[in-house]
Amino acid sequence: MRELLAISPLEGRYSQSTRTLEAYFSEFALIRYRLLVEIEWYISLSAIEPQPLVPAWVKENADKLRAIYRHLTVEDAAVVKEIERTTNHDVKALEYFLKQKVAELNPELPTEMVHFACTSEDINNLAYALLLRAFVHSELEPKLKALVGHLGEIARRYKSLVMLSRTHGQPASPTTFGKEIAVFAYRLERQLKQLARQEYLGKLNGAVGNFNAHHFACPEVDWIAHSRAFVESLGLTWNPLTTQIESHDFLAELFDLFSRICTILIDLSQDMWGYISLGCLRQRVAEHEVGSSTMPHKVNPIDFENCEGNLGLARALFDHMARKLPVSRWQRDLSDSTVMRNLGVAFGYLMVALNALERGLSKVEVDEPKISREIEQEQSWEVVAEGIQTLMRRYGVARPYETLKELTRGREVSSETIRKFIDSMPLEPSAKEKLERLSPKTYAGLAQKLVEEFAPAPSGVQNREES
Repeated sequence: MRELLAISPLEGRYSQSTRTLEAYFSEFALIRYRLLVEIEWYISLSAIEPQPLVPAWVKENADKLRAIYRHLTVEDAAVVKEIERTTNHDVKALEYFLKQKVAELNPELPTEMVHFACTSEDINNLAYALLLRAFVHSELEPKLKALVGHLGEIARRYKSLVMLSRTHGQPASPTTFGKEIAVFAYRLERQLKQLARQEYLGKLNGAVGNFNAHHFACPEVDWIAHSRAFVESLGLTWNPLTTQIESHDFLAELFDLFSRICTILIDLSQDMWGYISLGCLRQRVAEHEVGSSTMPHKVNPIDFENCEGNLGLARALFDHMARKLPVSRWQRDLSDSTVMRNLGVAFGYLMVALNALERGLSKVEVDEPKISREIEQEQSWEVVAEGIQTLMRRYGVARPYETLKELTRGREVSSETIRKFIDSMPLEPSAKEKLERLSPKTYAGLAQKLVEEFAPAPSGVQNREES
């Protein structure tokens, strides 16, 4: 019933692909990560030198406090939402909830030191940075690495399978199927390396970024040093200069990166769709599936089409967030808040797309005989014209390009046509011998070597440069 009544397909039709996102992007998850920040900040006040701002009990019983967010239940989160009905402010509701929990642990504790000197955005920016980092590292990176490994495996398996390439949709110089897949694996691997270097920034410096309240209430404390130590203790990179909000530049960097990943995967999906259309790839048939409501023979490349469509939605959201989030009027406006709440939507469409791509790749088989027949057919010999005219240049033959253009452009070119042309050329025997060995199938350049040296290794196998 939940899936049937859902407004968004992410929680309806595609819910099996997005269920894991609930641990990071649901309202419950946001409450939990906010609580984490609030509690860790409260604990940090017990370590301030020379005079802690909360009793030593807090430091000595830190795990009891941490249990509040570690063991948070949906019922607890519902209490927070009920308080919010009165406050009409989500972080203030969380503060009141936490004060109750702290008082239950020890009535002697100063509950008013919960949320001490904080603005809501001190809590929010850290919570979002933490949940984003956790999702990317725990869910998304492993999925993308597995995809790169799968593509690397395909690339190496078919590194020597020569096929006609197509530039502008027309037959062009031969390549290998493995090398063309390796291109995508390499592009994705490069983005993953950038993702591994991605910083997740955070700040805790008050209402306009100046520690106004902190310094006014407790001028004896080195708040700059304490803020830095606190943010870094969460595993984040400290941002010292902000307005009320963390500037979101790192979010723009992250979303631009995922936008590029979406673009690469759209390119891959379209190429796979095209190879299926050409017959270079076959789709395994599932006995009980239907390809068309009227045409019984159809086996459609729906997984790659689904992937492409959902990647477009994800990319549109990533692009908008990357452009919008770093822009805020003066010291703060609220237009970023509603956008941030859609992080899970953008990543949801990406996860749906990745799952569709995995399904698509698992269903296709390379039709080696078909690819070989195409490269060996008599009508494909015009694709060696590039090699012939280039060799002619090396040996000083006049007008090589123009000569081959007259011979091949817009015409059917057979092996006999090429052989007769080679025989007529004024070349030394060694050059002619080289040309006589030339065919579309032997004219794949260094495609195999490129795969062997630069294609990402299959999953679980180290690349040479890494080992």
